[in-house]
Amino acid sequence: MRTIDLLNGRLKLRHLVLVAAIADHGSVVRAAEHLHLAQPAATRSLREVERILGVELFTRGPRGMAPTVFGEAFSAHARSVLAELRRAGERIEGLADARVGTVTVGTLLAGSNVLLPRAIAALKRDRPGVRVVIREATFDVQVPRLLEGEIDLILGRLNPIEDLPGLRQITLYGEPVRLVARRGHPAETASTLADLLAHPWVLPLEQTSLRRELEQVFHAAGLPLPADVVECTSILTVRTLLRDTDMIAALPELVARTDENLAPLPVPLEHVRRQVGVTLPAQRPLTPSAHLMLDHLRRAAAEIIPPPAATAPAPATPA
Repeated sequence: MRTIDLLNGRLKLRHLVLVAAIADHGSVVRAAEHLHLAQPAATRSLREVERILGVELFTRGPRGMAPTVFGEAFSAHARSVLAELRRAGERIEGLADARVGTVTVGTLLAGSNVLLPRAIAALKRDRPGVRVVIREATFDVQVPRLLEGEIDLILGRLNPIEDLPGLRQITLYGEPVRLVARRGHPAETASTLADLLAHPWVLPLEQTSLRRELEQVFHAAGLPLPADVVECTSILTVRTLLRDTDMIAALPELVARTDENLAPLPVPLEHVRRQVGVTLPAQRPLTPSAHLMLDHLRRAAAEIIPPPAATAPAPATPA
């Protein structure tokens, strides 16, 4: 099989932009509108890149253009290349003028309500010209964005990355996860996890580490998961459900502590990981703006939960 030479000058940047746009919008027409191109020009460019690659990237269907296996692979690489070019521009801009730039943070539940707002406020006080973009999603959704360069870092509870090469993590602080409900909830007098099964619950999505850990907690107690369940990771929705109903949820302590309408339940969660931090690409250097955000996250974390004080050395005993 021949090796396709994509560095001979035939493949253009506009080809990458178009393929990514068609994959995102599902049709040549909508991609052309998004890119402010005439449809015939967009169709001609798609044919050009397919001739260069020697494969069909999209097939027409009743619901628009669907990527082939080649289209899925090439559009993923196209997005990655375009993201790196955007990052290169942001890095050059940041190096030329440290007062401007862009940092994109992917957030999970933990750290998003106290730590991140404090870090953003401090960053904007120092560098008001820096643009901050926040994208909320689950860890499994954030990782591809991080690896493809769409986001600079992921903030939240640290998930296992042993099977995810190309990532590294920095721990910022430890935070308990508590079972919480509205104040005055009947479960405020509960003493065991079994006492809580009769109530409705809000659980994290199945693909989250907190959901897996909660399942292990119930399994270790010899209990099934609650039967009446809503699955949700939106903190606004979870808070409203907790305040307005008899639902129970497991939340990071800082999330629960900042809502006077919520109260922790007297049932502890054992063996639930409590490390909050950032997940970063292992090889790709951070932009100046991302470095600034990381520095402010570290400072804000130290203010929220100060590190243990060092033990002072004992005074020397006189001879």
